[in-house]
Amino acid sequence: MICEQFFEDYVIDARRETGGRTVTETDIVLHAGQTGDFFPHHMDAEWCSKQPFGRRMAHGTLVLSIAVGLTADAVNPRAMSYGYDRLRFVKPVFIGDTIHVVVSVKEKREDPKRPAHGIVVESCQALNQRGETVLACEHLLLVERKTAA
Repeated sequence: MICEQFFEDYVIDARRETGGRTVTETDIVLHAGQTGDFFPHHMDAEWCSKQPFGRRMAHGTLVLSIAVGLTADAVNPRAMSYGYDRLRFVKPVFIGDTIHVVVSVKEKREDPKRPAHGIVVESCQALNQRGETVLACEHLLLVERKTAA
């Protein structure tokens, strides 16, 4: 969906929630192949059975990728991703877990380098099917202004 918003249109504490996505073994295998991360935490069920979590877990970077993809349902042609800050993998995500993301506008600030844009900071929390936070981060958006500052 296209959701055109200028910097001035963003409202602090505005909130949206994505749909869910179930993490599969195929997701983990493909991500390992793409990244080269074949650590036993993700790939070796027997090894994991003897570890504290007892089973294979998704890569943190896979969970981040899925979370980013879930939030990309709203396309704003006036904004682009400027990066992610304060990223934490709070709890493990296992095969069969379903995650969704809650996004809220945390902050708006001027961009001293680009007077025609501002920076919007979104707080993002990925939650599993039990409502537990599994990932938390801040997403920075570079957003076009209606009029330059």
